[in-house]
Amino acid sequence: MIQAAGLSYFPIAFIARMPFAMMVVGVMTLVVAARGSIALGGLTSAAVGLGTALLGPVLGMAVDRFGQRSVVLVAAIGNSLALLAFAWAAFAPVPDIALLGVAFLIGATAPQVSPLSRSRMVGIIQTRLPLRVRAKTLNGTMAYESAADEIVFVFGPVIVGLLATTLNPAAPIIGAALLTLVFTTAFAFHKSSRAVDGHAGAVVDRAPLRELLRAPMLVVVLGVLGMGLFFGAMLTALIAFMGEVAQAEEAGVLYGVMGIGSAILALSVAAFSTRFSLRARWLVFSSALVAGAIVATFATTIPIMILALALAGIGVGPTLVTAYALVAARTPRGRSATAMTIAGSAITVGQASASAIVGLIAEGSGAQLALLTPLCAAVVVFGAGVANWVISSRQPTR
Repeated sequence: MIQAAGLSYFPIAFIARMPFAMMVVGVMTLVVAARGSIALGGLTSAAVGLGTALLGPVLGMAVDRFGQRSVVLVAAIGNSLALLAFAWAAFAPVPDIALLGVAFLIGATAPQVSPLSRSRMVGIIQTRLPLRVRAKTLNGTMAYESAADEIVFVFGPVIVGLLATTLNPAAPIIGAALLTLVFTTAFAFHKSSRAVDGHAGAVVDRAPLRELLRAPMLVVVLGVLGMGLFFGAMLTALIAFMGEVAQAEEAGVLYGVMGIGSAILALSVAAFSTRFSLRARWLVFSSALVAGAIVATFATTIPIMILALALAGIGVGPTLVTAYALVAARTPRGRSATAMTIAGSAITVGQASASAIVGLIAEGSGAQLALLTPLCAAVVVFGAGVANWVISSRQPTR
Protein backbone atom coordinates (compact mmCIF):
# COMPACT_ATOMS: atom_id res chain seq x y z
CA MET A 1 0.00 0.00 0.00
CA ILE A 2 2.89 2.37 0.70
CA GLN A 3 4.24 1.69 -2.76
CA ALA A 4 0.82 2.01 -4.42
CA ALA A 5 -0.39 5.12 -2.57
CA GLY A 6 2.93 6.84 -1.91
CA LEU A 7 4.78 7.22 1.39
CA SER A 8 3.72 10.84 1.88
CA TYR A 9 0.04 9.92 1.75
CA PHE A 10 -0.17 8.37 5.20
CA PRO A 11 1.13 11.30 7.32
CA ILE A 12 -0.93 13.77 5.26
CA ALA A 13 -4.13 11.74 5.62
CA PHE A 14 -3.46 11.21 9.33
CA ILE A 15 -3.04 14.90 10.18
CA ALA A 16 -5.87 15.91 7.82
CA ARG A 17 -8.40 13.91 9.85
CA MET A 18 -7.41 15.57 13.13
CA PRO A 19 -9.62 18.70 12.71
CA PHE A 20 -12.69 16.49 12.32
CA ALA A 21 -11.99 14.96 15.73
CA MET A 22 -11.45 18.41 17.28
CA MET A 23 -14.61 20.08 16.00
CA VAL A 24 -17.31 18.71 18.30
CA VAL A 25 -15.32 19.08 21.53
CA GLY A 26 -13.73 22.36 20.41
CA VAL A 27 -17.10 23.93 19.64
CA MET A 28 -18.53 22.89 23.01
CA THR A 29 -15.43 24.08 24.90
CA LEU A 30 -15.47 27.47 23.20
CA VAL A 31 -19.19 28.09 23.75
CA VAL A 32 -19.02 27.17 27.43
CA ALA A 33 -16.03 29.50 27.91
CA ALA A 34 -17.43 32.38 25.86
CA ARG A 35 -21.11 32.25 26.82
CA GLY A 36 -21.03 30.43 30.15
CA SER A 37 -23.75 27.93 29.20
CA ILE A 38 -23.23 24.18 29.18
CA ALA A 39 -26.68 23.70 27.67
CA LEU A 40 -25.85 25.99 24.74
CA GLY A 41 -22.51 24.22 24.36
CA GLY A 42 -24.30 20.90 24.06
CA LEU A 43 -26.73 22.32 21.51
CA THR A 44 -23.93 23.71 19.34
CA SER A 45 -22.18 20.32 19.42
CA ALA A 46 -25.44 18.69 18.37
CA ALA A 47 -25.76 21.25 15.55
CA VAL A 48 -22.34 20.20 14.24
CA GLY A 49 -23.48 16.57 14.30
CA LEU A 50 -26.75 17.46 12.54
CA GLY A 51 -24.89 19.24 9.76
CA THR A 52 -22.65 16.25 9.26
CA ALA A 53 -25.59 13.85 9.30
CA LEU A 54 -27.55 15.76 6.66
CA LEU A 55 -24.75 16.87 4.34
CA GLY A 56 -22.03 14.25 4.91
CA PRO A 57 -23.68 11.62 2.67
CA VAL A 58 -24.35 14.32 0.06
CA LEU A 59 -20.61 15.04 0.00
CA GLY A 60 -20.02 11.31 -0.49
CA MET A 61 -22.44 11.22 -3.42
CA ALA A 62 -20.69 14.21 -4.96
CA VAL A 63 -17.34 12.43 -4.63
CA ASP A 64 -18.72 9.32 -6.33
CA ARG A 65 -19.93 11.55 -9.15
CA PHE A 66 -17.15 14.13 -9.56
CA GLY A 67 -14.14 12.61 -7.77
CA GLN A 68 -12.42 13.44 -4.49
CA ARG A 69 -10.05 16.21 -5.55
CA SER A 70 -12.52 18.97 -6.45
CA VAL A 71 -15.14 18.09 -3.82
CA VAL A 72 -12.65 17.83 -0.94
CA LEU A 73 -10.98 21.11 -1.95
CA VAL A 74 -14.28 23.01 -1.90
CA ALA A 75 -15.22 21.42 1.43
CA ALA A 76 -11.83 22.27 2.97
CA ILE A 77 -12.12 25.95 2.05
CA GLY A 78 -15.73 26.17 3.22
CA ASN A 79 -14.99 24.37 6.49
CA SER A 80 -12.00 26.61 7.29
CA LEU A 81 -14.13 29.71 6.77
CA ALA A 82 -16.94 28.29 8.93
CA LEU A 83 -14.53 27.46 11.76
CA LEU A 84 -12.99 30.95 11.71
CA ALA A 85 -16.47 32.51 11.62
CA PHE A 86 -17.45 30.46 14.67
CA ALA A 87 -14.33 31.52 16.58
CA TRP A 88 -15.36 35.14 16.00
CA ALA A 89 -19.11 34.69 16.59
CA ALA A 90 -18.66 32.98 19.97
CA PHE A 91 -17.39 36.22 21.53
CA ALA A 92 -19.31 38.61 19.29
CA PRO A 93 -22.67 40.15 20.26
CA VAL A 94 -24.64 37.82 17.97
CA PRO A 95 -27.74 35.84 19.01
CA ASP A 96 -27.46 32.20 20.01
CA ILE A 97 -29.42 31.11 16.94
CA ALA A 98 -26.70 32.55 14.70
CA LEU A 99 -24.10 30.61 16.64
CA LEU A 100 -26.11 27.42 16.08
CA GLY A 101 -26.33 28.20 12.37
CA VAL A 102 -22.55 28.56 12.04
CA ALA A 103 -22.08 25.33 14.02
CA PHE A 104 -24.38 23.59 11.55
CA LEU A 105 -22.23 24.90 8.67
CA ILE A 106 -19.12 23.49 10.37
CA GLY A 107 -20.64 20.02 10.32
CA ALA A 108 -22.13 20.43 6.85
CA THR A 109 -18.80 21.41 5.26
CA ALA A 110 -16.62 18.93 7.17
CA PRO A 111 -14.36 17.28 4.53
CA GLN A 112 -14.60 13.88 6.26
CA VAL A 113 -11.10 12.79 5.40
CA SER A 114 -11.39 9.56 7.37
CA PRO A 115 -14.16 7.87 5.33
CA LEU A 116 -12.80 9.28 2.09
CA SER A 117 -9.37 7.89 2.95
CA ARG A 118 -10.95 4.46 3.40
CA SER A 119 -12.73 4.85 0.09
CA ARG A 120 -9.48 5.89 -1.60
CA MET A 121 -7.61 2.93 -0.13
CA VAL A 122 -10.33 0.51 -1.23
CA GLY A 123 -10.15 1.97 -4.75
CA ILE A 124 -6.37 1.51 -4.87
CA ILE A 125 -6.64 -2.07 -3.60
CA GLN A 126 -9.27 -2.94 -6.20
CA THR A 127 -7.50 -1.34 -9.14
CA ARG A 128 -3.75 -1.51 -8.50
CA LEU A 129 -3.03 -4.62 -6.43
CA PRO A 130 -2.93 -8.26 -7.58
CA LEU A 131 -6.09 -10.23 -6.88
CA ARG A 132 -4.30 -12.72 -4.63
CA VAL A 133 -3.36 -10.09 -2.02
CA ARG A 134 -6.46 -7.90 -2.09
CA ALA A 135 -8.39 -9.57 0.77
CA LYS A 136 -5.40 -9.60 3.13
CA THR A 137 -4.41 -6.04 2.22
CA LEU A 138 -7.97 -4.79 2.71
CA ASN A 139 -8.04 -6.33 6.19
CA GLY A 140 -4.72 -4.73 7.13
CA THR A 141 -5.65 -1.37 5.62
CA MET A 142 -8.98 -1.19 7.46
CA ALA A 143 -7.06 -2.08 10.65
CA TYR A 144 -4.64 0.83 10.08
CA GLU A 145 -7.44 3.27 9.22
CA SER A 146 -9.38 2.37 12.37
CA ALA A 147 -6.26 2.65 14.52
CA ALA A 148 -5.60 6.09 13.03
CA ASP A 149 -9.19 7.09 13.80
CA GLU A 150 -8.80 5.83 17.35
CA ILE A 151 -5.71 7.94 17.89
CA VAL A 152 -7.26 11.17 16.58
CA PHE A 153 -10.62 10.65 18.31
CA VAL A 154 -8.87 10.05 21.63
CA PHE A 155 -6.15 12.67 21.42
CA GLY A 156 -8.22 15.25 19.52
CA PRO A 157 -10.08 16.21 22.74
CA VAL A 158 -6.76 16.21 24.62
CA ILE A 159 -5.29 18.70 22.13
CA VAL A 160 -8.42 20.83 22.41
CA GLY A 161 -8.04 20.92 26.18
CA LEU A 162 -4.36 21.82 26.04
CA LEU A 163 -4.84 24.63 23.52
CA ALA A 164 -7.89 26.02 25.32
CA THR A 165 -6.19 26.12 28.72
CA THR A 166 -2.74 27.29 27.66
CA LEU A 167 -3.67 29.77 24.91
CA ASN A 168 -7.31 30.74 24.44
CA PRO A 169 -10.70 28.95 24.23
CA ALA A 170 -10.83 29.89 20.54
CA ALA A 171 -7.36 28.44 19.83
CA PRO A 172 -8.58 24.86 19.10
CA ILE A 173 -11.10 26.12 16.54
CA ILE A 174 -8.57 28.41 14.84
CA GLY A 175 -6.02 25.58 14.88
CA ALA A 176 -8.55 23.20 13.31
CA ALA A 177 -9.22 25.77 10.58
CA LEU A 178 -5.52 26.07 9.74
CA LEU A 179 -4.99 22.29 9.77
CA THR A 180 -7.99 21.85 7.47
CA LEU A 181 -6.79 24.47 5.02
CA VAL A 182 -3.25 23.08 4.79
CA PHE A 183 -3.49 19.32 5.22
CA THR A 184 -6.95 18.66 3.80
CA THR A 185 -5.94 20.60 0.70
CA ALA A 186 -2.79 18.46 0.51
CA PHE A 187 -5.00 15.38 0.88
CA ALA A 188 -7.19 16.57 -2.01
CA PHE A 189 -4.25 17.16 -4.35
CA HIS A 190 -2.26 14.05 -3.42
CA LYS A 191 -1.50 11.83 -6.41
CA SER A 192 -3.39 8.92 -4.84
CA SER A 193 -6.68 10.71 -5.57
CA ARG A 194 -6.23 9.90 -9.26
CA ALA A 195 -6.88 6.22 -8.55
CA VAL A 196 -10.45 6.89 -7.41
CA ASP A 197 -11.19 10.08 -9.35
CA GLY A 198 -10.59 8.45 -12.71
CA HIS A 199 -12.67 5.46 -11.67
CA ALA A 200 -15.51 7.65 -10.38
CA GLY A 201 -15.90 9.39 -13.70
CA ALA A 202 -15.93 6.06 -15.54
CA VAL A 203 -18.73 4.47 -13.56
CA VAL A 204 -21.84 4.53 -15.74
CA ASP A 205 -23.92 1.75 -14.12
CA ARG A 206 -23.68 3.23 -10.61
CA ALA A 207 -25.97 1.37 -8.24
CA PRO A 208 -29.13 3.21 -7.13
CA LEU A 209 -29.09 4.82 -3.70
CA ARG A 210 -31.74 2.43 -2.42
CA GLU A 211 -29.07 -0.29 -2.46
CA LEU A 212 -27.51 1.49 0.53
CA LEU A 213 -30.76 1.18 2.47
CA ARG A 214 -30.80 -2.60 2.62
CA ALA A 215 -30.64 -4.37 5.97
CA PRO A 216 -27.02 -5.69 5.64
CA MET A 217 -25.73 -2.12 5.27
CA LEU A 218 -28.12 -0.44 7.71
CA VAL A 219 -27.21 -2.80 10.55
CA VAL A 220 -23.52 -1.93 10.15
CA VAL A 221 -24.30 1.80 10.15
CA LEU A 222 -26.30 1.24 13.35
CA GLY A 223 -23.25 -0.40 14.92
CA VAL A 224 -20.99 2.50 13.88
CA LEU A 225 -23.57 4.96 15.27
CA GLY A 226 -23.41 3.04 18.53
CA MET A 227 -19.63 3.46 18.59
CA GLY A 228 -20.04 7.21 18.14
CA LEU A 229 -22.57 7.24 20.98
CA PHE A 230 -20.07 5.35 23.13
CA PHE A 231 -17.26 7.83 22.38
CA GLY A 232 -19.38 10.84 23.26
CA ALA A 233 -21.04 9.27 26.30
CA MET A 234 -17.82 7.88 27.78
CA LEU A 235 -15.81 11.08 27.36
CA THR A 236 -18.55 13.32 28.78
CA ALA A 237 -19.33 10.95 31.67
CA LEU A 238 -15.62 10.63 32.38
CA ILE A 239 -15.26 14.42 32.58
CA ALA A 240 -18.13 14.52 35.07
CA PHE A 241 -16.61 11.63 37.07
CA MET A 242 -13.17 13.25 37.24
CA GLY A 243 -14.78 16.54 38.25
CA GLU A 244 -16.16 14.78 41.33
CA VAL A 245 -13.18 12.65 42.36
CA ALA A 246 -10.24 14.75 41.12
CA GLN A 247 -9.97 17.45 38.43
CA ALA A 248 -12.06 17.46 35.24
CA GLU A 249 -9.03 18.56 33.19
CA GLU A 250 -7.37 15.18 33.86
CA ALA A 251 -10.15 13.28 32.06
CA GLY A 252 -8.29 13.43 28.74
CA VAL A 253 -5.29 11.61 30.22
CA LEU A 254 -7.49 8.82 31.56
CA TYR A 255 -9.39 8.62 28.28
CA GLY A 256 -6.09 7.89 26.57
CA VAL A 257 -5.94 4.54 28.44
CA MET A 258 -8.82 3.32 26.30
CA GLY A 259 -7.44 4.83 23.10
CA ILE A 260 -3.92 3.43 23.30
CA GLY A 261 -5.04 -0.15 23.92
CA SER A 262 -7.76 0.18 21.31
CA ALA A 263 -5.33 1.41 18.64
CA ILE A 264 -2.88 -1.44 19.33
CA LEU A 265 -5.62 -4.07 19.11
CA ALA A 266 -7.05 -2.46 15.97
CA LEU A 267 -3.69 -2.90 14.25
CA SER A 268 -3.51 -6.52 15.45
CA VAL A 269 -6.69 -7.36 13.51
CA ALA A 270 -4.52 -7.67 10.39
CA ALA A 271 -2.97 -10.80 11.91
CA PHE A 272 -6.30 -12.53 12.66
CA SER A 273 -7.03 -15.79 10.89
CA THR A 274 -9.62 -15.65 8.12
CA ARG A 275 -11.46 -18.41 9.98
CA PHE A 276 -12.25 -15.81 12.65
CA SER A 277 -15.18 -14.38 10.67
CA LEU A 278 -16.20 -10.74 10.67
CA ARG A 279 -19.56 -11.45 12.27
CA ALA A 280 -17.87 -13.46 15.06
CA ARG A 281 -15.32 -10.68 15.66
CA TRP A 282 -18.12 -8.17 16.09
CA LEU A 283 -19.79 -10.22 18.82
CA VAL A 284 -16.56 -11.10 20.64
CA PHE A 285 -15.12 -7.60 20.81
CA SER A 286 -18.39 -5.78 21.39
CA SER A 287 -18.81 -8.07 24.41
CA ALA A 288 -15.57 -6.59 25.80
CA LEU A 289 -17.02 -3.12 25.16
CA VAL A 290 -20.12 -4.00 27.19
CA ALA A 291 -17.99 -5.50 29.97
CA GLY A 292 -15.90 -2.33 30.25
CA ALA A 293 -19.04 -0.18 30.33
CA ILE A 294 -20.49 -2.34 33.11
CA VAL A 295 -17.34 -1.91 35.22
CA ALA A 296 -17.52 1.87 34.63
CA THR A 297 -20.99 2.04 36.19
CA PHE A 298 -19.50 0.76 39.47
CA ALA A 299 -16.44 3.05 39.38
CA THR A 300 -15.98 5.16 42.47
CA THR A 301 -12.19 5.49 42.31
CA ILE A 302 -9.70 6.25 39.55
CA PRO A 303 -8.10 2.72 39.51
CA ILE A 304 -11.51 1.11 38.88
CA MET A 305 -12.19 3.60 36.10
CA ILE A 306 -8.79 2.82 34.52
CA LEU A 307 -9.72 -0.89 34.59
CA ALA A 308 -13.05 -0.10 32.92
CA LEU A 309 -11.41 1.99 30.18
CA ALA A 310 -8.72 -0.63 29.52
CA LEU A 311 -11.37 -3.35 29.21
CA ALA A 312 -13.50 -1.21 26.90
CA GLY A 313 -10.41 -0.45 24.80
CA ILE A 314 -10.12 -4.16 23.99
CA GLY A 315 -13.44 -3.90 22.19
CA VAL A 316 -13.38 -0.47 20.56
CA GLY A 317 -10.64 -0.82 17.93
CA PRO A 318 -11.38 -4.32 16.60
CA THR A 319 -15.12 -3.60 16.48
CA LEU A 320 -14.55 -0.49 14.36
CA VAL A 321 -12.20 -2.38 12.04
CA THR A 322 -14.81 -5.10 11.61
CA ALA A 323 -17.62 -2.62 10.95
CA TYR A 324 -15.68 -0.73 8.26
CA ALA A 325 -14.57 -3.99 6.64
CA LEU A 326 -18.24 -4.95 6.38
CA VAL A 327 -19.08 -1.53 4.91
CA ALA A 328 -16.38 -2.04 2.25
CA ALA A 329 -17.63 -5.56 1.49
CA ARG A 330 -21.30 -4.59 1.22
CA THR A 331 -20.94 -1.32 -0.70
CA PRO A 332 -22.91 -1.33 -3.98
CA ARG A 333 -20.98 -0.64 -7.17
CA GLY A 334 -19.92 2.98 -7.61
CA ARG A 335 -21.04 4.02 -4.11
CA SER A 336 -17.84 3.61 -2.09
CA ALA A 337 -17.47 7.23 -0.98
CA THR A 338 -21.18 7.51 -0.20
CA ALA A 339 -21.15 4.40 1.98
CA MET A 340 -17.99 5.41 3.83
CA THR A 341 -19.21 8.96 4.49
CA ILE A 342 -22.52 7.63 5.81
CA ALA A 343 -20.56 5.47 8.26
CA GLY A 344 -18.23 8.35 9.14
CA SER A 345 -21.18 10.68 9.66
CA ALA A 346 -22.78 8.13 11.98
CA ILE A 347 -19.77 8.32 14.33
CA THR A 348 -19.89 12.12 14.44
CA VAL A 349 -23.66 12.20 14.94
CA GLY A 350 -23.37 9.68 17.76
CA GLN A 351 -20.52 11.54 19.44
CA ALA A 352 -22.19 14.95 19.17
CA SER A 353 -25.65 13.84 20.33
CA ALA A 354 -24.28 11.76 23.21
CA SER A 355 -22.04 14.63 24.34
CA ALA A 356 -25.01 16.99 24.47
CA ILE A 357 -27.42 14.58 26.20
CA VAL A 358 -24.92 13.17 28.69
CA GLY A 359 -23.71 16.66 29.54
CA LEU A 360 -27.24 17.62 30.57
CA ILE A 361 -27.62 14.40 32.57
CA ALA A 362 -24.31 14.95 34.37
CA GLU A 363 -25.14 18.57 35.15
CA GLY A 364 -28.59 17.71 36.50
CA SER A 365 -28.08 14.32 38.18
CA GLY A 366 -24.35 13.77 38.66
CA ALA A 367 -21.66 11.49 37.31
CA GLN A 368 -23.05 8.16 38.54
CA LEU A 369 -26.17 8.44 36.40
CA ALA A 370 -24.11 9.73 33.47
CA LEU A 371 -21.90 6.62 33.68
CA LEU A 372 -24.90 4.46 32.76
CA THR A 373 -25.02 6.03 29.30
CA PRO A 374 -21.84 4.36 27.89
CA LEU A 375 -23.42 1.01 28.82
CA CYS A 376 -26.53 1.90 26.81
CA ALA A 377 -24.33 2.76 23.82
CA ALA A 378 -22.33 -0.46 24.17
CA VAL A 379 -25.57 -2.47 24.21
CA VAL A 380 -26.56 -0.79 20.92
CA VAL A 381 -23.25 -1.93 19.38
CA PHE A 382 -23.66 -5.47 20.69
CA GLY A 383 -27.30 -5.63 19.59
CA ALA A 384 -26.31 -4.54 16.08
CA GLY A 385 -23.70 -7.32 16.12
CA VAL A 386 -26.38 -9.88 16.99
CA ALA A 387 -28.59 -8.58 14.17
CA ASN A 388 -25.62 -8.72 11.81
CA TRP A 389 -25.00 -12.37 12.79
CA VAL A 390 -28.58 -13.24 11.82
CA ILE A 391 -28.44 -11.27 8.56
CA SER A 392 -25.01 -12.69 7.64
CA SER A 393 -26.27 -16.25 8.09
CA ARG A 394 -28.97 -15.55 5.52
CA GLN A 395 -26.82 -13.54 3.11
CA PRO A 396 -23.06 -14.22 3.32
CA THR A 397 -20.76 -11.24 2.83
CA ARG A 398 -18.80 -11.36 -0.40
